[in-house]
Amino acid sequence: MATPAPTLHPLMRQSGPDGARVTNEELFFDLAYVFLVTQISHGLLHHLNWMGGVQTLILWFAAWLGWQYTGWVTNWFDPRVPALRGVMFVTMALAVLCGAAAPEAFGPRGLAFALCYAAMQVGRSAFIVCSLPASHPLAPNYRRILGWGGIAGVFWIAGGLGTPAWQVPLWAVGVACEYVSPMFGFWLPGLGRSRTADWTIAGGHLVERCQLFVIVALGETIMASGLSLAKNTEWSVWELGGFGTSFLCTIAMWWLYFGTSSEEAEHSITTSPDPGRMGAYFHYLHVVLVAGIIVTAVGMDILLEEPVEAATGAPAVVMTLGPVLYLMASTLYRWVATRRLVRAQVAGAVVLVVAGIAGHGLPMWQLALVETLVLLATSFVSVGRPQVGRR
Repeated sequence: MATPAPTLHPLMRQSGPDGARVTNEELFFDLAYVFLVTQISHGLLHHLNWMGGVQTLILWFAAWLGWQYTGWVTNWFDPRVPALRGVMFVTMALAVLCGAAAPEAFGPRGLAFALCYAAMQVGRSAFIVCSLPASHPLAPNYRRILGWGGIAGVFWIAGGLGTPAWQVPLWAVGVACEYVSPMFGFWLPGLGRSRTADWTIAGGHLVERCQLFVIVALGETIMASGLSLAKNTEWSVWELGGFGTSFLCTIAMWWLYFGTSSEEAEHSITTSPDPGRMGAYFHYLHVVLVAGIIVTAVGMDILLEEPVEAATGAPAVVMTLGPVLYLMASTLYRWVATRRLVRAQVAGAVVLVVAGIAGHGLPMWQLALVETLVLLATSFVSVGRPQVGRR
């Protein structure tokens, strides 16, 4: 799609390979953002019940939306421009504050989390709206995004100020406002709606940003395993075996994801008649895929703490749910990117569920080992040997 002349704005990325590459500012942003992801996973680890799961889901959706909307901004606008670089640094600081508040977000630090999150989402869009002339093609889109960010912010702040009984439903509505509004073009009375067909995006940049975030999430899994091992003064065969199982599980997840090459994923966006819609699909899928990584990391943390305990209740559910979520999201990602349904991955997800049910009551290390072997076998069958040239 040709880029209209009005998009030649100092804030915009320039055309050409250098204009579409991931910048150091974005890498730095991801490095700081991993703290928020880590805090959310630790919150689930310490609140293994259905309410803890709901609260973690809300916080994770919020974290993903913060990263996702930043990713769209840096796809269109150049973070090397000093003004936008400053906005990214402020966003990073707010994300770190959200991470610090996350463990008590549904407690005494609820308002702090809500204010930091709302400031991050509204401030970013407000900067773009104030920077672009009204005639710019992306200006109406960001006025709508700003409107929905403001609506969501009202629910976030109201939840932070309200009683605990109202906090979850109000924050759930706040998440829904920003997550669902793109599906109908951020429609607002008097402002109309945006069309994904009008969104000219750099497919390679978006794919690489998603890949880097997956690596960050997988790195958090390895870090959590290493920290759990470091807490033990003596390393028995159980701790070392649990670490080995956790490490192999992370390798299997990496293998599954990067078995779909960046070239295939980029091609699916750049050749699509509606690249903006395809890019949105990528982001919707990755929120589930990375959630699978986070839940798996919690399961492996439990494994390293209690390797010989019976796999029952919430720990057993977490141990199975994480790999299943990841595998199903990986299957959908590969289908969107290549239009090929990998039956081995669907079969692997079914086997994981059966293993989780049949392995109820087994020692945690046995259930974790079985699930890891299923993931490794699925990776080998569905992806095979990595090809030269794949990232």
